[in-house]
Amino acid sequence: MADKIKKFFMKKKVDAKFKMAGKGHKLADTTSTTPSHSSSASDRMPMKRSGLSEESKVAAEAALARLQSKRENPAFNTSLAAVQAQVRKELEAEQAASSKESPPPVVQKTTEEVDVPRNMAVSGVYFKCPLISNDILPRDEWKKNIKTFLYEQLESERSLTACLIIYSCNSNREKVDSCVDTLCKYLENLILHPDEEKFKKIRMSNRVFTDRVLPIEGSLDLLQGAGFIQQKLPNPDGVEEEYLVFDDANYSVDALPAIIDALRSAEPIQLELDRNLQVLLPSQAAAKVQLPASFYTMSPEELKREQQLRSEAIEKSQMLRTKAMREKDELREMKKYKFAIIRVRFPDGILLQGTFSVYERYNEIHDFVEQNLENSGLPFVLNTPTGHKLIPEEDGNKTLIDLRLVPATILTFAWHSSVAEEISRSPNKDVYLKPEVMILVKEL
Repeated sequence: MADKIKKFFMKKKVDAKFKMAGKGHKLADTTSTTPSHSSSASDRMPMKRSGLSEESKVAAEAALARLQSKRENPAFNTSLAAVQAQVRKELEAEQAASSKESPPPVVQKTTEEVDVPRNMAVSGVYFKCPLISNDILPRDEWKKNIKTFLYEQLESERSLTACLIIYSCNSNREKVDSCVDTLCKYLENLILHPDEEKFKKIRMSNRVFTDRVLPIEGSLDLLQGAGFIQQKLPNPDGVEEEYLVFDDANYSVDALPAIIDALRSAEPIQLELDRNLQVLLPSQAAAKVQLPASFYTMSPEELKREQQLRSEAIEKSQMLRTKAMREKDELREMKKYKFAIIRVRFPDGILLQGTFSVYERYNEIHDFVEQNLENSGLPFVLNTPTGHKLIPEEDGNKTLIDLRLVPATILTFAWHSSVAEEISRSPNKDVYLKPEVMILVKEL
């Protein structure tokens, strides 16, 4: 059934592409077409691909060979040189300023301020849904789009689409499971007792139906797809009521096992977190941009209140806090966040930025960096601000919370010692990111 669902979505995506292509033309026709200038953000993003193992000597040697050859694209070389010159200029200015200026005075925070990082250049959290389209949108917009998409498919594939609506358009999973159990029971009774009239009718005022089935979006569509039609019939007391009646003249009981299978195996349409990839100059990385509310598990008001209570508790408590107590407080603080901003600073000063769930593993960060490198086959390490070297073999399965990378951190990129010396002799030693990634450097 999972394969059937995938084929269903693939067919719909193909149909949508044909519709967007417009009217067909013969080869002999002379037509003037204007290329579309609209493109989704995903078109600019490098596609995720499986990273090569650091232990693969063959891959590393091949990457080194590519690195030794100079680029033949003068336009790219000129652009890269301009970016590098800008970075050097900014870094020199920062060093000069830091040597002359005295540290700024410490300003006492007021209870109205929310203690969040203010130097993270991010406007929000965005998602992808490859099953439906290549759009990159906020979660709320995707919920609307998924619902619209599914309801558009009801006429062509009612039963399967209804299963997806049940799982994707209802938030309470416990109630969804209860509804699915009840729907399957209705259908199983028909399969086991195809000739008994009582199993061919569902009284819509029935307590079980009104409590478990009717409130769940998509449940009526599922029953209609299975062969039930709504009509008025006299109840045992002779009063007319609304019933769902199985239309055995036009529907077969033989089709019901497949519907039950779909109900049992279907899952919600999942969203994938978009990395919101950004490439920043040092000056842009220092810009003060507050994290959006979508990064938090609490509302801004709740955050302010909790911060105030925490400050009051610290003031009242004069005792020395143990390491375990500090770590417990730190963990509680990090759990306020749903997402984290990870920045990777390269030796040339450029920063690569991505958005991650706080429960994603370090392997995801490593893959994110690797897939954007010009020479992705070469081994590298990322260092935390405390100097800890993140190693996939040791840290790969640790979450961002485990590694204390929440809500934001800057990791430092370095080539692995096994290739660092050879890279330093390369004519392209200062090339780190792919050209299609470098062009994403924000304009000043």
